[in-house]
Formats: sequence, structure tokens, C-alpha cells
Amino acid sequence: MEGCLLASWVNAIDPYGITGCLFIFEIAMTTDDRTTDILTTDTLTTTIQELEAKRDRIQVEIAESQAYLAQFAQESLQDLSKRRQALQLAVEQLERRQARVKEEMQGTFAGSSQEIAIRVQSFKDYLVGSLEDLALTAQKLELGRAEPDLVRSPTGGLTPAIEAELNSLEDPQFAKTVYEKQTEKIRSVIRVFRTEPDYYGPTWKLRRTFEAVHADRINDWFFTQGGRGSLKSLGSRLQNILVASASISILYSLYGDQLRPLILANSPERLGEWRRGLQDCLGLRREDFSNDRGIMLFESSEPMALRAERIQQDGKMPLIIIDETEEMVNLSLLRFPLWLAFAPESQKNPSSIAQQRF
Repeated sequence: MEGCLLASWVNAIDPYGITGCLFIFEIAMTTDDRTTDILTTDTLTTTIQELEAKRDRIQVEIAESQAYLAQFAQESLQDLSKRRQALQLAVEQLERRQARVKEEMQGTFAGSSQEIAIRVQSFKDYLVGSLEDLALTAQKLELGRAEPDLVRSPTGGLTPAIEAELNSLEDPQFAKTVYEKQTEKIRSVIRVFRTEPDYYGPTWKLRRTFEAVHADRINDWFFTQGGRGSLKSLGSRLQNILVASASISILYSLYGDQLRPLILANSPERLGEWRRGLQDCLGLRREDFSNDRGIMLFESSEPMALRAERIQQDGKMPLIIIDETEEMVNLSLLRFPLWLAFAPESQKNPSSIAQQRF
């Protein structure tokens, strides 16, 4: 528009001059270039300002993020430090508790148990020695039966009580010559056990290998002790069960169903070993272990003595078998005709292990 005004002005001055037209054109072109430069500079300035504002905003955001991350890291480190301290405190408490428990176990359980074991062993040795002397003295006593002519009834016969006693089951005396037939049968059965083991034989017959050491124990118990005494342990419960099984098998061949073996051991675990061992050695079944017939298991000697007495009153033959771990045994068990006790290896003279308990 300014160019048009200039052209009008030039035309007014020199309506027909060429020089004036050229001058006016140059002035117009110069004015347009300057206007374009001014516009470009304004645009660049605005763009720069926007970029700087954006940069400042980004820097602020970065600073805020860095501050947040620093705060988060600090809080996390503090939390981890607290947890670590708590774990260290718990570990220290557990270590102190462990040390206290160890001290209590060493001071209370082990020490007291050892002291009690020493006292019990000393008392046991004293009682064993005393009872051995008592047994030797009792063996020297001559306790015979009353003469028949001193207890006759007015009609000249024996009284009913004496007749019932004579008709009852006689106590076995395997060491005497009057029982020579029984002795030969026992020796024959032992020879069969030694030379002809029957691993699939009938129930109540020994089904295991019978060595010379086992035979020596059985011969000693039958023919030296007369079926009433103790044997030195063979070192393991399984070996003792084998010897006891042989004695049960031999006596079962003599008395049949009249035999009633009674096993004494002071814990259910040991009684379980006896049950499994007898089943393995004699081929017994579960029904062969009961309170009415077969083998009976006891943890205490008092009920065993009462049961053996009732068995004897019923005309049966009780066989008392005592595990080597039994330290206290009721003396009433010694009055029965058949009893076998296993003495620990530490005892030098295992002729008797019975100890009195009231």
C-alpha cells in the first residue's frame, strides 16, 4: 500500500518519467524486505522463549524426580536398617535361649541322670549280691512234702486237700533222674534244633538257626538250673529272644496248650521287639498273643505275678521270661516252677537277678 502511495506521488510529480517509476519500485522492494526480516526475528524470538520455558519446566520436573528418588531411597534404607536391627535382636535372643537350654540340659538332665544311674547301679549290685546269697541259702534248705501217714483222714485215706495237691501238675525237675524221659526228650529236641533246622515248621516250633552258644544256654537253664534261673545275655535282645523261643518250643512239646509264657519288659517298644521276635522265631500269629491263651506281655511284674498265679490255679503251667533291662522284679515271681531271666553282661554271676519291690 505504501508502494502504491509512492507511485501516485511520483505520477503526480512526473507523470511521464521512467526514472521516477524505477525509484519508486526500489523503495517498495526495500520496505518489503525489512518487513519480512522483522517478522522472522519476532518468530525466532517467540520460539526461543517457548523452548527456554519448556527447558525450565523439564529441569524443574527432573529436580522434583531426583528429590523424590532420593527421599524414597532414604526411606527404604531406613526401613531395611530397622529390619536388620530387629533380625539381629531376634538372632541374639535365640542364641541366648539356645545357650540357656544347653546349660539346663547339661546341668539338669545329663548330670542328674548320670548320678541316678550310678546310684541305681550300686543299689542293684548290692541287691543282686544279697539275693544270690539268699538263693544259695534257699537251695540248701530241704523243704519236703508232708508224709502221707501224718495227714490221713479218719477213714484211712488221704484228705481231699492232699489228694488235690498230688493230682495237680507237678513242678518240673529236669535235673533229677526221676524225669529221665523228659530229659532225653529235651536233649533230642535240642539236637534237632542244632542239626536239622526247620525254617518252615509248624507253629510253636523253632524256625531259626540254633548255634552252639544258644544250645549251651538252653542246656544250662534246663539241666543245671532246673528251669528256674537266669542266663547271661548274649549281647542283643534278638539273640535273647532266640534262646527264649527255643525254651518255649521245648516246653510246648512237653506241656502243649497247658504252657502259658509270660514276657516282662519295661516299655512298649521292648515288648514290641519281643512280639516280633517270637513271631519270627516260632511262626506265631496275632491270636497267639492274648490274655486268655498263648503268650502274654507285661510291663510290670505285679500284674504278671497275679496272672501267673491264676494260670497255676487253673491247672496250667506259667513260664516267666524277664528281659535283661528289668532292674526291679517282684520276688513273688520266683515261686513259680518255671522262670527265665536274662542278666546284663556287666554282671559277673548271673545266677539270679531278682530284686524285691513292694
